[in-house]
Amino acid sequence: MAISLAKGQKISLEKSADAGLSRVIMGLGWDAKKVKTGGFFGMFSKEVSQEIDLDASCVMFDAAGGITDTIWFRQLQSKCGSIVHTGDNRTGDGDGDDEQIIVELGRVPAQVKHLVFVVNSFTGQSFDQIENATCRLVDARSNAELARYALSGSGTHTAQVMLRLYRDGGGWQVHAIGEKASGRTFEQLLPAIRPHLA
Repeated sequence: MAISLAKGQKISLEKSADAGLSRVIMGLGWDAKKVKTGGFFGMFSKEVSQEIDLDASCVMFDAAGGITDTIWFRQLQSKCGSIVHTGDNRTGDGDGDDEQIIVELGRVPAQVKHLVFVVNSFTGQSFDQIENATCRLVDARSNAELARYALSGSGTHTAQVMLRLYRDGGGWQVHAIGEKASGRTFEQLLPAIRPHLA
C-alpha cells in the first residue's frame, strides 16, 4: 500500500517495500488546466487545453554536495547507466505517469549519496495553470506503489524540488521535499536544492 507523503516527511524505502528492492521508478503526472477562449460577452466561449511542458529531472550528488551527473530531457541516461529517463512529454496528455525516471539502486555508484528529483515548467507557466500534479515511487519489480506525493499545485512558482533519495547506512531513504522554486531547467533550481542535502 502506498504511503502518501507530506512535505518534509522521510521514510525508509526498504521498510515500505518487499525484501530485495533494487529498481524504482519515479513517475510524474500532470494535467494542464483548461482555459476559456472566444465568445461574445462570455457567450459561446469554449474550454480548450493548454500545452504545458513539465520536465522531470534527477540530479546526482556526492556526500560533499558536488554534482556527479544529471538526467533530464537533454541527457536521458546517467553516464554510469544506473538511471534512465524514458522521454520528454511536452503536453501532459494521457493518464498515469507522463514522464518516468527509472533508477537501478544497486548500480548507483558508491560515491553518490543523494538523488534529487525536480520538476519545472519548461514553457514557463506557473503551477496555478497545472492540476493533478503528482510524483510517485514504484517498485519496478512488483509494480507496487511505494509512495505518492501530491505536488501542492496552485501558486506562482514554475518549479518544485520534489523529493530526494539518499543513502542512510546500508539502505535508501526517501525525503519528500516539496519546495517551491522558479526556473525552466534544473540548473536554475540548484540554489533551492542544496539546503536539502544535509
